[in-house]
Amino acid sequence: MRDGKRQGGKGAVYRVMCPDTGRIGTVWLAAGAQAPAPPAVDPETVSRQAVDSMKLVGPDIASPRPAGHYVVGMPMWMWVNQGPTTYGPATATATAGGVTVTATARVSAVNWSMGDGGTPVLCHGPGTRYRPSMGLADSPDCGYRYARSSAGRPGHRYAVTATSTWTIIWQVQGGADADNGQWTETRTTTQTTAIGEAQAVNS
Repeated sequence: MRDGKRQGGKGAVYRVMCPDTGRIGTVWLAAGAQAPAPPAVDPETVSRQAVDSMKLVGPDIASPRPAGHYVVGMPMWMWVNQGPTTYGPATATATAGGVTVTATARVSAVNWSMGDGGTPVLCHGPGTRYRPSMGLADSPDCGYRYARSSAGRPGHRYAVTATSTWTIIWQVQGGADADNGQWTETRTTTQTTAIGEAQAVNS
C-alpha cells in the first residue's frame, strides 16, 4: 500500500507498508515515473545482514546486582550500562546483489520481568543510577518494590529478566530511488537476585 506526498511538484515521496513483514519505509519517484519493479534483493534483508554483524546482545544489567542486598517493600532502582552492543547506537553497512544498506540500531525500551509474578516494568531509557543521597526515594523512571521475599524460590532468589527492544533504522546508499525504513527486534538477559525481609529488633 502506498500513499504519495508531493515534493516541490517534481515528484513524490511514497510511504511503503508491507503488512506481511511489518516493513515500513519510503521511496522517492520523479513526476511521471512508473513505480519501480521489486528489487532483486530486498533492502530490508540486507539491513538485517548489517545488524547481524553488530553482534547485539541483551541488556548489561547494572542493578539489581546478583550480590546486592534488597529488602521487601524498599524501592529498587533498575538501570543498565550503555555500550554499542548492549544499548547502542551501533552502525554497520552490508551489501548484497548490488544493494548497499547502512543500518543504525539503538535500544528504545527495556522491559523488566521481576520474577515474582508482578506486573512487568517498561522503561523507556536506561534507567537512573542510584546514589546514597537518594535515600529511600523511588527511581524517577525505572523502579520496583517487591511485595514478598524470595524465600522458597529456587536458590531463594528471583529470576529477573530484562528484555531490550532494539529499533533499527536503515537507508539504501545511492541510487535515484533511495529507500529507507525501520524494524525492531529484541534481546534478553536473565540474572537472579535475593529479596529478604526487613529485620526488626526490640530494645
